[in-house]
Amino acid sequence: MARTVQQLFDLQGKTALVTGGSRGLGLQMAQALGEAGARIMLSSRKAADLEEAVATLQDQGIDARWVAADCAKEADIQRLVGDTLERMGDIDILINNAGATWGAPAEDYPIEAWDKVMNLNIRGYFLLSQAVAKRSMLARRSGSIINLASVAGLGGNPIEMKTIAYNTSKAAVINFTRALAAEWGPQGLRVNAICPGFFPSKMSAGLLEVMGQKILHGTPLGRLGDDEGLKGLTLLLASDAGKHITGQHLAVDGGASAVVGG
Repeated sequence: MARTVQQLFDLQGKTALVTGGSRGLGLQMAQALGEAGARIMLSSRKAADLEEAVATLQDQGIDARWVAADCAKEADIQRLVGDTLERMGDIDILINNAGATWGAPAEDYPIEAWDKVMNLNIRGYFLLSQAVAKRSMLARRSGSIINLASVAGLGGNPIEMKTIAYNTSKAAVINFTRALAAEWGPQGLRVNAICPGFFPSKMSAGLLEVMGQKILHGTPLGRLGDDEGLKGLTLLLASDAGKHITGQHLAVDGGASAVVGG
């Protein structure tokens, strides 16, 4: 018998690991999965932020725990996966969301900043996906990996946005998603990417201060993302409701990327 829509979206009994999960989009996505019944393991670099985020989730009735880890460091990634498996069992859903940016003109861009952004935004995604797949998903022929890319990976820059490493890393995430989906699809894993537009956050605050009105003017829906904007898509890609979706990326940007010349 075919399942109901509610059953397809149900994540009861599933475990999700969410990096960059202590605030912003990561915490929003963790809430979506937890509200659908998943157990949540949050990770970011700062224990105090994680404690606060987990308390918020637990107050909402969500089974949530945390591990502090730096996803730019391979040893931390291996420890994060090991701790999650030991404390929560197999990992069914991985959200690669930990990220960094750095602003500077391309001609003056420090190589140290380039390496910092690339190491976290794409190398870290690869190492964590590899570890979770090898230690949990591939043997069970099941799992959903969701990579956070960005509309910044779909084209160039607004001229005010001097973030060449960030944009390059997010374009890499999109093709990383495609390649991994093609390779691991025969083993039952799904890999997709979300490309958020502008959501108010610590990372976007400076840019929104400079060009917030220009962004709104170029957005058909006339608004920024909010604290619900990624929940529906995250749940779709994580659950059996999206079981035939893999290798895809979708912009969540109020229509800005659909505007000619946008």
